[in-house]
Amino acid sequence: MTDSLWPAWIASALWIAWIASVVIRFLDSKVLDSYSAEPAPDAPLVSLIIPARDEARNIERCLRSVLTSTYPRLEVIVVNDHSADGTGEIARRVATEDAKQRVRVIDAPDLPDGWFGKQWACHSGAAAAQGEILCFTDADTLHGPELLARSVNALHLRGADLFTVAGRQEMDSFWEKVIQPFVFAIFLSRYGGLEEMSRSRRPRSKIANGQFLLFRREAYDAVGGHEAVRAHVAEDLLLAQRVTAAGRPVHMVLARDHFSTRMYTSFAEIRRGWGKNVFAAGRDTFPGGALLLPFIRLLYPVPALVVLVPTIALALALTGVAGENALWFGILAGTANLLFWFGVYSFSKLNPLWALLHPLAALVFAWILAESAWKGSRVEWKGRAYVSKSE
Repeated sequence: MTDSLWPAWIASALWIAWIASVVIRFLDSKVLDSYSAEPAPDAPLVSLIIPARDEARNIERCLRSVLTSTYPRLEVIVVNDHSADGTGEIARRVATEDAKQRVRVIDAPDLPDGWFGKQWACHSGAAAAQGEILCFTDADTLHGPELLARSVNALHLRGADLFTVAGRQEMDSFWEKVIQPFVFAIFLSRYGGLEEMSRSRRPRSKIANGQFLLFRREAYDAVGGHEAVRAHVAEDLLLAQRVTAAGRPVHMVLARDHFSTRMYTSFAEIRRGWGKNVFAAGRDTFPGGALLLPFIRLLYPVPALVVLVPTIALALALTGVAGENALWFGILAGTANLLFWFGVYSFSKLNPLWALLHPLAALVFAWILAESAWKGSRVEWKGRAYVSKSE
């Protein structure tokens, strides 16, 4: 290479350094297996709360997995949120089959004005709960027998007031396998490794996985519980940030061998699901908020498209539109890029060759981001329409 190629060298080095920083930060993440599966002799009562609206497809699998728990003091509260598909009936049948009689199924009261349905169901479940520890989990999750015992031990040993886990994503359809690993990798690059997030005292650096939130009851009540986030679409993220702002620790670890979920089963579900969350939730992570909102909306798809820069540079060079610097940047940064995505899809327990489709994932997710930004605060989910308030 000649001196004229220094721009390609510098740009490639910066690109590779960015990828390396993402990988290094993630590798610092702790795993749930680091914590004992043996409950303490004085194990506190845990109230596990499952909000469920039209979850006939998932509720039995979830409940039966929860009931395999080795944790000795457990009550399970299923909050049937006005389901029209038999969710409540299925949950009640499973409850009657539990020899230890750990399950209660309650019906959520009518949804008050200004509340999202999930937050109201969680709030209703918490009001009925008797545990010193509250665990909120989604109906589309699968729990390993040791999940709760290890998580309670981790909560105590780490001194956390809110403990959450990142589990494994179950993916069967084509679009799940293409898009889901890509989306979570983008989030990772934004927030860093799980230990980095756990150590941070900046509210805006915190996230939590709403599929599994383990709270000390005292801390939950002190920050206002789900009532404090009743009109925000990403209640998990905002709860984590409120707990952090109150000076209370929020910790997150990997639990892929103990916890999994299948969030969406089709492209339509992926589009609706991520579309309802990514703008109404993400806008609050930007400083300047309402003042810069039009500008933020315009640029919202950019993070998904940035990963295509080496591919675009290589394509432009090969078609003669760009010169030798673009060619070498495309080769060097593009190779690093591809290796990174091989790792992402392999970590997701998929054939690494799915990484070859990451440009497709980038384009589709950019479209979802743009569509979400265009809708703004308007959210539709499970037959209900909401307006998500900004923090």
